[in-house]
Amino acid sequence: MTDSPAATPFSSDLELALRLADAADTQSLPRFDATDLKISTKADKSHVTDADLATENAIRVILHEERPADGILGEEYGTEGDAHRQWIIDPIDGTANFLRGVPLWGTMISLAVNGIPQVGVVSMPALGRRWWACTGGGSWTASPDGPQRLQTSTVDSFAEASVSFQSITQWADAGHLPALLRIANAVWRDRAYGDVFAYMLLAEGRLEMVAEFDVKEYDIAAAVPIIREAGGTFTSFDGVESISARSTLASNSILHEAFLALAHTSAQD
Repeated sequence: MTDSPAATPFSSDLELALRLADAADTQSLPRFDATDLKISTKADKSHVTDADLATENAIRVILHEERPADGILGEEYGTEGDAHRQWIIDPIDGTANFLRGVPLWGTMISLAVNGIPQVGVVSMPALGRRWWACTGGGSWTASPDGPQRLQTSTVDSFAEASVSFQSITQWADAGHLPALLRIANAVWRDRAYGDVFAYMLLAEGRLEMVAEFDVKEYDIAAAVPIIREAGGTFTSFDGVESISARSTLASNSILHEAFLALAHTSAQD
């Protein structure tokens, strides 16, 4: 459906977040699939490229100018300032895809107030896609006819549900591989779409659940308001509403409790 986003106390922050995404796209997209991309390895063995660094830096420059009193948490340059109002940035979510020339990567920008994400923008310029939301303002994506409002699916049974588990290794390392197998055996379809794209598919009503482990705040914060404003539910794997629990289970809401129960059912039950 098409409509007009409602004005909310966070409308000006959302407008800024969208401009930050424009600035990010300007940095990241020209470096995508570049033959001279500079790649290094961080202490945690993950990769970082010159595009990650330039993209986060571009966002920080604008925030320093326009929201100097706000704090910032970014994947590449860490934390600065007050955490009461904190901009949470993942300059390129899906760096492994980015450096291999796979277009499923995106910039994630969120404003959290007292640890609760109130604004979220996800931009995936290699796909020409963008999604955004703020609390009370609905969840949206761009379309040729203007902003299109998002709504999670109305699927109410495992037999019709499609899920994204992100990574088998994540679930195995977290000790939850049996839970993944139970879920996969119960649902209609299971796939590993990966990274932020899976959450956007959930917000669009194309999936019923996304779950993953070993995630930081910047990996998920921007997706939270987009999914919640679309009618979904976003918690940790244990059902806690927190972006610092290091796990997620997001759903279309209808099946949320059922997915939690199935995930935590022991093999003997």
